[in-house]
This record gives sequence, C-alpha cells and structure tokens, in this order.
Amino acid sequence: MAEDDRSWARRAGDRFEAGVAETVGSISRKINWRERRRSLELYAILAVQAGVAAALAWTLAHELLGHPSPVFAPSAAVGTIAAAIGRRTRRTLELLVGVLAGLLVGDALIMVIGTGPWQIGTVVTLAILLALTMSRGGAVVTQAGGTAVLIATLSPIQRGLEVPRVIDAVIGAVSAVVVVALLPVNPVRIIQRAARPLFAALIEHLHDAADGMSRGDAGAVARARDGLYGLTPQLALLNDAVSGAQEAVAVSPARWHRRGEFEHYQRGTRYLDLSVGGGQEMLRRAATAVRDGEPMPAGLSAAVHYFGDALALLQVEAESRQRTTRSEQLVLRAVDRAAEAYDEGVGFSGSVVVAQIRTVATDLLRSLGCHEEEAVEVIRRRFEAQRHELRSQDGEASPAERKAA
Repeated sequence: MAEDDRSWARRAGDRFEAGVAETVGSISRKINWRERRRSLELYAILAVQAGVAAALAWTLAHELLGHPSPVFAPSAAVGTIAAAIGRRTRRTLELLVGVLAGLLVGDALIMVIGTGPWQIGTVVTLAILLALTMSRGGAVVTQAGGTAVLIATLSPIQRGLEVPRVIDAVIGAVSAVVVVALLPVNPVRIIQRAARPLFAALIEHLHDAADGMSRGDAGAVARARDGLYGLTPQLALLNDAVSGAQEAVAVSPARWHRRGEFEHYQRGTRYLDLSVGGGQEMLRRAATAVRDGEPMPAGLSAAVHYFGDALALLQVEAESRQRTTRSEQLVLRAVDRAAEAYDEGVGFSGSVVVAQIRTVATDLLRSLGCHEEEAVEVIRRRFEAQRHELRSQDGEASPAERKAA
C-alpha cells in the first residue's frame, strides 16, 4: 500500500473511533441521569409489593379464615417478596418445606422431652438438620428454626398452632405471587441494573490488558486476567437477573409485551458468558506470551482494546435502544488487527491469543443476534480476507507462511 493510502486509512480509522467515542459519550450522558431514578423506582416497586402482599395475606387469613392473629401469613408474604428476584417460586417451596420440618420435629419432641431452655435448643437444632436434608439452606433453615421455636415455646400455652401455621405460610406465599403478577417490576430494568457493574469491570480489565500487552508488562496482563476470573459472582448475579426478568414476563400479563425485548437480552447474556470465558483464556495466554518474551505485534493489543470499546458501545446502545452497527464494526476491526498480528509473526502462545480473539469475536456477534454458523463464517472470512489483503499489499508471503514453508 502506498504511503498516502496508509495515511488515508489511518485518518478514516481515527474518524471512525472519534465517532464511536462521541456516540458513547452522548448516550452515556443520557443514561447517567436516569440511573438514580431507575434505582429508586425499582426499590419503590419492591416496597409496594411487600406492603400490598402483607396486607392481602393478613386480610385473607383473618377475614376469610378467621385466624385471630395471622402473624405468619404477612411474614411469609414479605419473605417471598424479599427473596432474590427470579427465585420466588423456589422461595415459596422453601417456606413450606421449612414450616413442615419445624412442625414435624417440634411436635414429636415436645411430647417426649417437654419444654425448657435445653429442649428448645434441641428442637431447633434437629429441625434445622432435618431442613438441611430437604434443601440446601436459605429460607428452609429460617422457617424450620422459627417454627420449631414457636412450637416449643407456645405449644404448652396454646394448642393447635400447627395447621394454622401451615395455612398462613401458604396464604402468604400465594399472596406474594399474586401481587408480583399484578404489580410487576420492569424485567429489562432488572437486567440492566445487574449488567452495568459487570460491563464496567469487563471494559476496564480488557483496556488494562491491552495497555499491558503494548508495554510488555506481563504483570498488568496477569492482573487483568485475574480480574476476568473474578467476575464469576457478577455473571451469576446477571443470570439471576435474567431469571427474574423471565419470571416477570411469564407471570405478569402487564409485562407480556416485553417478551421480545427480554429474549434479546437473554440471548445476549448467554453469549456474553461465553465471551468472558474466551476472554479469560485469551488473557491467560497473552500473559504467558509476554512473560516468555514472544513477539507481541501491536495488532494483538489493539484487538483486545477494540473488544473493550465494543462492549462499551454495546451497553449504551442496548440501554438507549439506539441500535447501530458500530459495535459489530469494532468486533470486526479486532479480527482485522488479529489477522495483521498473525501475518506479522507470533509465537505459540501468541497464536492461541489470535485463535481466542476469533472465538470471542464470534460469541460477541452471536450476542448481537447472529446465528452460530453465520457468526463463525463471518469471522473466518473476515480474518482470511484481511490476510489476503495484507499479502497483496506487500507482494510477498507472510512470516507465518514463510515459517510454515
């Protein structure tokens, strides 16, 4: 390529990146002022759900069934609402299992060993152990222990607590599910709130890794790699948020119209998880390549940096609903730079980094809506086309080809 052509290409690339930066900045400013309002809205709807569910549960237990003091019905309702969004069905089952475990142990033992401090301790311990054999913990343990205490302390004073306790738990849990259906949270907002810190960490680690690769700083690349490995809890939270959104669009008629948007986020989250896994391997081998003194062409660090930019743009486009092709273009530019680096010459670990760049790029395209076969073919053809263009510009075989020959 002539020098003026190269200069023109660099200027075009600079204009593209400047446009991306301007787009990200303008959309981010619109998003920032909304974030606090959205957070307040989410917590407000959860508070309203809890209050309405408690009132409904108490009314049903007291007015319809005649329970004089139905404390456990509103308690169960609030406990179900307070459960992690997306796990309310499981929380309902845990409430009932815990109550059953507490009743079984409490009734059986109190008739044999009587009441008193050590009897209460024994009943609670055995009730919790029984609950743990029926579930992994959480609400089951809480309900089993609480019910055991209730039976151990109040049975000598007031008989017949067992059946009302179970009925109240059922009423509270059902009331919570009904309220969630009638007053649902915004399913898309749930996912966005969980995705923001994850995206921020991903972008930071990828940019830090790219800077470390360009400086030949193996320690910086390794720290970025460890940062990606540390994102497992945040990925789990995002998956929980997707489950919560799925709960909302499935249970609530008011949210059925958001199913299409939810499915878009669900697909993107699935492939984002795969992209993080590929990124972990990519940075692991990049750190090894730098530490072993392998060739580190500038294209490798540029590709990793492009991934960070693509994720930043992907996030703001999703939240603002201003879909463009720029995030896809950034992913393809990463593939171009990886092809350039491969032709320039890389070592063993460097070749693995190139392969992982192609893998991550494929998963990112899939998160944008491409089918697997289409994404694989697009990345393969882009990589080979870039190598062919480089060879035709230079008029000779690449270092990789000469080495193979």
